[in-house]
Amino acid sequence: MRTKLSILVSVLVIALVLSACGPAASAQPRTLNVSGSGTVYLTPDIAYIYLGVHTEEAEVALAVNRNNTQTQALVDALKNSGVAETDIQTSNFSVWTGQTYDNTTGLAVSTYYSVDNTVYVTVRDLTKLGSLLKAAVDAGANNINSITFDVADKTAAMAEARQKAMTNASDLADELAMTAGVELGAIQNITYSYNSPMAYYGVGGGGGSSAPNASVPIQPGQTEISVTVSVTYGIQ
Repeated sequence: MRTKLSILVSVLVIALVLSACGPAASAQPRTLNVSGSGTVYLTPDIAYIYLGVHTEEAEVALAVNRNNTQTQALVDALKNSGVAETDIQTSNFSVWTGQTYDNTTGLAVSTYYSVDNTVYVTVRDLTKLGSLLKAAVDAGANNINSITFDVADKTAAMAEARQKAMTNASDLADELAMTAGVELGAIQNITYSYNSPMAYYGVGGGGGSSAPNASVPIQPGQTEISVTVSVTYGIQ
């Protein structure tokens, strides 16, 4: 009799627990998720450029020595153009072998050595950018690429873009709530992302090609600061 009573009590306890938790567990918060965007346009005041020297010789020592001479001349030309030493940073130095082939037989006939030395340069006076590129080419740079225009201090612009994005998200949430016949509650969650400025790929190239020996016309244009926010509202 006691065994039957214990089993009955256990069944009743389980039933009470399930009945108490069932409605609460099945209740899901009602939310509305929207995305908003904000964009601000600024005139760039700084640029980042990769400038390099590529050399090829039949002997590795000759290739390295000639590359060292041209690279030092490049660095000196950058400094003479007003670039601070702290704004010149070596980003790559590599030595590799290549082969020349006979056009008739397709067989390798000789081996040569290639050397690349690339520096990452920060240009803080864009009015001198064109003349600086010419000076770099005159000094021996034959690999110039990835010119990125930017704004040194984007603090105020970022704040403005975030505010625009939040306003855009709020307006959209109001519109959707009115259309759906619901009322917006408190904001439950906010996330945001920032799109970096795109790089401009300029003159020059790898291998033995060289950049044009002339003053380079460069147009910085405008830099786009873009922010996207995702906002989750409770709804009633």
